[in-house]
Amino acid sequence: MDFMTAEPFRIKMVERVKKTTKAERQQWLKEAGYNAFKIKAENVYIDCLTDSGTSAMSSEQWSALMLGDESYAGSKSFFKLEKSVQDVFGMPYLQPTHQGRAADYIMAKLYAEEGKYAIGNMHFDTFRGNAEILGALAVDYVVDAGKDTASPAQPFKGNIDLGKMQQLIDENGAEQISVVIITITCNNNGGQPVSMQNIREVSELAKQYDIPVVIDAARLAENAYFIKTREEGYQDKSIKEITREMFSYCETATMSSKKDGMVNIGGLFVTRNKDILEKAQQLAIVHEGFITYGGLAGRDLEALAVGLQEGCDEQYLEYRIKQAEYLGDRLLEKGVPIIEPTGGHGVYVDGRRFFPHIPQCEFPSQRLVVALYEEAGVRAVEIGACAFGSKDPETGEDIFPDIETMRIAISRRVYTNSHMDVIANALGEIYKNREQYKGMKLVYEGSVTSLRHFTAGFELL
Repeated sequence: MDFMTAEPFRIKMVERVKKTTKAERQQWLKEAGYNAFKIKAENVYIDCLTDSGTSAMSSEQWSALMLGDESYAGSKSFFKLEKSVQDVFGMPYLQPTHQGRAADYIMAKLYAEEGKYAIGNMHFDTFRGNAEILGALAVDYVVDAGKDTASPAQPFKGNIDLGKMQQLIDENGAEQISVVIITITCNNNGGQPVSMQNIREVSELAKQYDIPVVIDAARLAENAYFIKTREEGYQDKSIKEITREMFSYCETATMSSKKDGMVNIGGLFVTRNKDILEKAQQLAIVHEGFITYGGLAGRDLEALAVGLQEGCDEQYLEYRIKQAEYLGDRLLEKGVPIIEPTGGHGVYVDGRRFFPHIPQCEFPSQRLVVALYEEAGVRAVEIGACAFGSKDPETGEDIFPDIETMRIAISRRVYTNSHMDVIANALGEIYKNREQYKGMKLVYEGSVTSLRHFTAGFELL
């Protein structure tokens, strides 16, 4: 029915959030080195730093917590999770981890090789950090439309460019490519989806050269919903029919379960290759714990088993995607430049178009993060020159990413559209006064460039 447009849940418990003054927020920003990661959560009014681990769990999940089997080995909670994973992924073997970056670490140790290429649409920071440490060469081959922030007619801007992939193989030899990683949805350019056709064609090309394909599946349900609503031939398929087909084209998948798993902690390493599973299990025993708990309590395994099913619910997904769309539409009404079309897990504001007078070397998106917190107590995150900048290995010169954005990540089942209005109104006011803002200077960065944004320090210019 057309009038049934409200959230597909009712609120059973609430958590108080604190309103603060602008003077207080200015002081906290200064103490944090103008890095939103270092601001205390209790001093944030609306927290859009990440959608990872910030979901509100359902009554069914809270009930499942009480069923947790905390046995060290052979926990029945593990077998419940295994059954749920097999249902969603259609893959036989599972190794749980304490969170997604642990699954990333295991995957990188098994698939990334020193001096060899890891092809991706756009690698996220955790794998890129692992690749950098291991000496692998992570390359981003997202289609050109995926780098165009203002092309709303493009439905699958997360696709991998097959021509570029083929060219790398031709020029370097297939033996120099260790893995292809497809991130669904593609986080770096706005949570943009990857089409089933592209997943299939990438898999077919990789198979010709015996190159393994891995899917980063943190937002698997959101990607499946986009396929269902945007790709011909999938409108009548269920979400889980679509997810199973997606994973039929890969050997292994990793997942930060803190996204579409609808839980506050946890990760997954899933594979159809028994040899790979056995190697993953040995790494898990060393770094995570025994193979049937993988760094998680039994109650966490129970909650995740339920959450994977809830994340694939079509009514939930419709609400989820449309809330991001609602915020995006409100921002566009105010003239705020965003990545179009809006993706699955948030809205990305184009920092260069928002602050055209601030050069990328002065971190325009980070300046916008600071302005949004200062004015409204809303915490977002920079996905731009700091987070995805790099350095030329020979000259040490900065290399800036093609896309420069501030990500407003929307937590699952947490905020209402009234909160989205607060964000839109605040950004609208900042945009009206955008000429008053100057850039920033990076004064501290860690030794791993691809992870520097977590601990970086800045000064206002």
